[in-house]
Amino acid sequence: MAASDIDTPTGRVRVVSDGEAIVGIGWIAPGTILESPDEDSVSRETAAQLEAYFAGRLTAFDIPIRFRGGSLFERAVWMAMCEIPCGETRTYGDLAALTGGVARAVGGACGRNPIPIVVPCHRVVGSDGKLVGFSGAEGVATKQWLLDFERGQARLF
Repeated sequence: MAASDIDTPTGRVRVVSDGEAIVGIGWIAPGTILESPDEDSVSRETAAQLEAYFAGRLTAFDIPIRFRGGSLFERAVWMAMCEIPCGETRTYGDLAALTGGVARAVGGACGRNPIPIVVPCHRVVGSDGKLVGFSGAEGVATKQWLLDFERGQARLF
């Protein structure tokens, strides 16, 4: 495994690669001291694309991803999230209809998404548009920030 760390407006994140694809992205809690990661070309490219995303120069990621673990249903939800365009949202019910599940199960799959931001679970909202939860950084506040950021950026492209 290889990794790259990047400072973002939502906190420091670590991008984890298996050498061929990204397998994880996670926030590093403030004050956490980690060993410097051994980077590879995949983690470096992902970090570069995340930097471009947060600089407002990228609205769609073009990097290989690989889901390790997760049920067939969760993987279907994660792939469906990849189809949500930057600056837009879908409801848990929308994804349930696409994947043959129920909204609550979609919410569980979103919470277990191993590759947030790139696999945009932040773009999934409640049926009334309410932000129900988010597993990264500061939770719903980070989800709101990402959605506001993307909506602003989407108008620029």
